[in-house]
Amino acid sequence: QGLERTEHEGFGGGNTAWEEEKLAKYQHSETRLLEVLEGVCAPSDFACHQLLERSEEHVEQWWFHERQQHPDFFRWLCMDRLALCCPPGTYGPDCRPCAGGPRQPCSGNGRCDGNGTRRGTGLCVCSPGYGGPFCAECGDGYYEASRNKSHLVCAECYRACGRCTGPEDSSCLRCKRGWVLHEHRCIGEGCGGTGGDSRRAHGRGGLHCSTACIGCMGAGPARCKKCNKGYWRDGAKCLDVDECASAEEPVCTGAQEVCE
Repeated sequence: QGLERTEHEGFGGGNTAWEEEKLAKYQHSETRLLEVLEGVCAPSDFACHQLLERSEEHVEQWWFHERQQHPDFFRWLCMDRLALCCPPGTYGPDCRPCAGGPRQPCSGNGRCDGNGTRRGTGLCVCSPGYGGPFCAECGDGYYEASRNKSHLVCAECYRACGRCTGPEDSSCLRCKRGWVLHEHRCIGEGCGGTGGDSRRAHGRGGLHCSTACIGCMGAGPARCKKCNKGYWRDGAKCLDVDECASAEEPVCTGAQEVCE
């Protein structure tokens, strides 16, 4: 950035011919070098100032003698002279290719440990939703939304699904802990009990089982696995039993048993 900032500056003053001559001298002058170096490190970046001080002789060598032959200062200093850096997509003392290759490390879905440095393992640290040694697979709780020869896009499953084929609650292949798979849907383990405390992953926000149900596959009395006490099954629905219709003595003594 310092080179770009000082590209068109000069010593100033005089006519056009004089300025062109002075500009040519300024481009390769020690004055310009000092101005460039002033903006290299942030005031609080101690490590940068330390490295710059350690590399002062190399910087002057490049500026006055190597710049024309090696215009890429970063490569000349950091890679070739100091051996601290590697080309993008490589890592380690020998600048070996990162997992997935140097052109697209980790399939573009993660970062290579040590990328661009002489350190690291070269292994992938995948972004959320991706997995595998090259981040070329969808992780748990995600499904393959799109894929071509070079790119993979993973999207999040429905919230109760551990693995799935799509975003719907009916696309589950495996459930997260605390849920049970039933006909590709994940039902809360509490649905084995009774009443409204039983829950399942159904719809946004999670609806409760109907009070008519002992376990359910969805909201409403038509989605019960079994009918609760005080209800009877009529086709697909669990309907309230009218205990009072033919009783000679009071029988409405239990939960959900109210004579009207």
